[in-house]
Amino acid sequence: MKPPDLEKVRVNRKAADRAAGGHPWIFSSDVTDRGGAQPGDAVAVLGPTGRALGTAHYSSTSQITLRLLSNRIEAIDHGFFERRLKQAIAYRERVVENSEAYRLVFSEADLLPGLIVDRYGPYLVIQTLDQGMDRACQTIAECLTDLLEPAGILARNDSSVRKHEGLPLETRLLAGEVPERVTILMNGLKLAADLRQGQKTGSYLDQRENYLAVAKQAGGKMLDCFTSTGGFALHAAKHVESVEAVDSSALALETAEANARANGIANIRFREADVFDFLARRQERYSTIVLDPPAFAKSRKQLDAAARGYKEINSRALRLLEPGGILVTCSCSHHMSEAMLLEIAATAALDSGKILRVVERRTQASDHPIQLTVPETLYLKCLILQVLAL
Repeated sequence: MKPPDLEKVRVNRKAADRAAGGHPWIFSSDVTDRGGAQPGDAVAVLGPTGRALGTAHYSSTSQITLRLLSNRIEAIDHGFFERRLKQAIAYRERVVENSEAYRLVFSEADLLPGLIVDRYGPYLVIQTLDQGMDRACQTIAECLTDLLEPAGILARNDSSVRKHEGLPLETRLLAGEVPERVTILMNGLKLAADLRQGQKTGSYLDQRENYLAVAKQAGGKMLDCFTSTGGFALHAAKHVESVEAVDSSALALETAEANARANGIANIRFREADVFDFLARRQERYSTIVLDPPAFAKSRKQLDAAARGYKEINSRALRLLEPGGILVTCSCSHHMSEAMLLEIAATAALDSGKILRVVERRTQASDHPIQLTVPETLYLKCLILQVLAL
């Protein structure tokens, strides 16, 4: 079949080597000739010798100028998206169990850079995070409708990442009808998700498997910090005496309390507070403490300050943890590696006069797969640690 006649964009040797190493991003500084490429075009990418490297989406404003979609020159059309979406759906059918809410497409990890699709029962929420995916938004919605027949598809394009692409921040309906709130089953629990205003695309889905792992280890009195809509607290409630669940967001706590009522859970006390201040003032001891903060390091420049923040909350939590107790410490900052988080926990333990051992080292749920040549797809770290009795 004759390859399509696409605009050609040339890149230097550094970019060609990066592509050969399996990473789909090509930066502005490595583009030598943009030809006639327009915002959101699918373009043919040529190396310094003129050899074709593949097909990419072109961005006119982002530092990530090209996102490779294929290692050959091909049309990025309805057929292309249908094939890639079928592969993504088939993978989730293998790995997702006992949940109606999960990530259906995880951007680079599904060879669809710039695209997120999350499923909430019969509804789909998508994010198109670059110019190319945004232009293809309607085609993607049509493919999803053909493949899954959802009751509705919502575009939650309110992520600040779109500012780098010169794209508006907006939420709009693409197909069918989507209510503001839906109730889904996750790990046997009924949970509410706010699809139009909730965190991410409506709820945190990446800790789904970690909720179960932590519930197995939890016991005694539990403190769940940065609880959001109550994921860890709700899953662990039947394994512990009581839970204090703390968050600074009144809106999130409202949903968390509704989730507890919907599941007949009565041993959780939700508290609106700044977690740092709460931990500093608290004197009570706990057998289980969960720290699941928002990303402290959204860029490499913020890493040192983030490390101090992680160290502070871990030190304050360890002060409240009983001997033999379980500390769960998480980071969703890509720039904070697991090795760094382990070192921070170890230093916090030494400063607190305690010794920690690792029970489990975990990452994001399997519906958020990690592509080995794209380190950015590994972002969530979840350490389950135990305080040894001295």
